[in-house]
Amino acid sequence: MPSGTIRRGLSAAAIGAAALWLSVFPIVAAPQEEEDIRRLLEKSLSVVELDKEIARIAEQKTEVAEKLDASREALVRQESSIAARREDAGRVLRAYYMGDRDFLLTALVSSKTLDKLLATLDYFDVLFASDRKSLHAYAGQYQQIKKTVGTLENETNQLADIEFQLRAQRERLVALQQDVDANLSGRSDEEKLRLLIDEMTNFWKNVGFYEVKRYFKALSQAMKNIPSWVQENKDMLAIDGFNYTMTIPEDKLNEFLREQNELFQSLVFRFGDDVVTVAGQRDGLEVELSGHYTVENEPKNGIYFHVDELLFNGLALPDTTRQSLQKEFDLGFYPQKIVSFLRADSVQVKDGNLIIKLSIHL
Repeated sequence: MPSGTIRRGLSAAAIGAAALWLSVFPIVAAPQEEEDIRRLLEKSLSVVELDKEIARIAEQKTEVAEKLDASREALVRQESSIAARREDAGRVLRAYYMGDRDFLLTALVSSKTLDKLLATLDYFDVLFASDRKSLHAYAGQYQQIKKTVGTLENETNQLADIEFQLRAQRERLVALQQDVDANLSGRSDEEKLRLLIDEMTNFWKNVGFYEVKRYFKALSQAMKNIPSWVQENKDMLAIDGFNYTMTIPEDKLNEFLREQNELFQSLVFRFGDDVVTVAGQRDGLEVELSGHYTVENEPKNGIYFHVDELLFNGLALPDTTRQSLQKEFDLGFYPQKIVSFLRADSVQVKDGNLIIKLSIHL
């Protein structure tokens, strides 16, 4: 579908939602009334997102339960298979410890000719190879069973955690829905408000969510290009012996982003005191997120971005949505991609700059 058609569709949907908002909530309404309705809409969006999170967790629970069943079946098969291996191994060990192999030494000593000696040694080799094979087969099966038991324990614990999350989110959803219903009940404009809630939640599910994901995806892709951009702009790097300081001004970063994607023409990064704010507006849609950077060493050393707040058209989205997007789209970057031996030591945001301390690790 042409981008112009999509934009007209987005604009029409946004205008429709705005018109319904104004019909429910005239411009002259009191600020407190506006705040109450905004909170009501936020809670309604949270209900939608929690419902989605519950579906995701339930699907994860099914997958883990299936893995657990498969692991249990594998354990039964392995236990059946190892019984024969255990018997073979036991037979070999009993033969050695009870002297059943003493005749081998006698045969070796009694070999009178070189031919007999070589023939005896060949027999030893065949017999010992068979014994080793039996013992190694048993050891291998035993280790496999230990591994399967460990997998079972991990999957059982994982399933218990998932079930706990599922119960917690369901309880949270029920409480939130009850809160929304209680706030709506008895209002003179209840019907119009419910209509507004339906309009806004449908707009979010069908349009807003995908637009927010577009922003996150574009940002994630742009962050991957930061190392090469820094290499081309070495004035942002200050060297002091084995230590480096990378200073990225917000205006330079915004300029870089606009070169990466036309979506960023209306998006602005702002660096406050240890707070990063990203805001954009397009076709009646407003997206704003705020968060902070940290240096972390796992799974690898890098500058990681954490989303603390996410707003869609001024409405705060729940933590589950933030966490899901943060997990799906990596908004951090990694100094070792600038130079392989660089390592991030600290990160600070202040006075419109992102300041990263680096050191050499060979």
